[in-house]
Amino acid sequence: MSRPNIPHIPEIPHTIDAFHRGRFHLIQPSAKGHRSGVDAMMLASVVPSDFNGRVADLGAGAGAAGLAVLSRCGKATATLIERSELMAEFARSSLSLPENSLFSGRCEVVEADVTSTGKSRTASGLADNSFDFAIMNPPFNEAKDRATPDALKAEAHVMTEGMLEKWIKTAAAIVKPGGSVAVIARPASMLELLAALERRFGSLIIVPIQPRPQDPAIRVIIKGIKGSRAGLTFHPALIMHHETGNEFTEHAIAITNGVASLF
Repeated sequence: MSRPNIPHIPEIPHTIDAFHRGRFHLIQPSAKGHRSGVDAMMLASVVPSDFNGRVADLGAGAGAAGLAVLSRCGKATATLIERSELMAEFARSSLSLPENSLFSGRCEVVEADVTSTGKSRTASGLADNSFDFAIMNPPFNEAKDRATPDALKAEAHVMTEGMLEKWIKTAAAIVKPGGSVAVIARPASMLELLAALERRFGSLIIVPIQPRPQDPAIRVIIKGIKGSRAGLTFHPALIMHHETGNEFTEHAIAITNGVASLF
């Protein structure tokens, strides 16, 4: 599906996908790179519905999580931060869609490497203490887990050594004191994430995400507050489906369709 009248649209196969029951749309590559879905919607749901500050979507891809925040939070602004020139172009294309005109003026795209540091990070547009909330869906597959000939997809999916520490370090630098961070990851990454968050973010909340009530968690969401000294708590799991069948639970439907926040 293509729309040649849309500025900046990449000349590679792509789809235009509706999210939040059509309240926003995303242009995504159909054969290359990362395609966003439920994970991005769950990550965005961590931001409170009455949030009116500035959110950074780190490693934004085509911008699904950041746009989902803007779709639900009518006074928020967002910066979509993406290293890949191609995926940043998809994010800009998404903002050009008329379906997104209600909030496109509250969003910008910044091409930057989340792992950059110091003056290099600042020069790329990621100044210290400049955001109220940072959200991230970092690569969390080990190289052995998911081999792919698509270099762009591998970059979005495969975790390199020390990557989580670098992403959390950047979040801690750009978020204001008292601001928040939210991460979605595999349970296997939880110990590494907690170690990276330690001494940077407190009031940590862990929410397991289970396919069904009887199943083990396949994802975890971790939220924290910069500079807080409060301890860690576990919240009830988000259950995606009922014990049998493929229907989503009421809570999962509300979250994935942008009519409720996670907390």
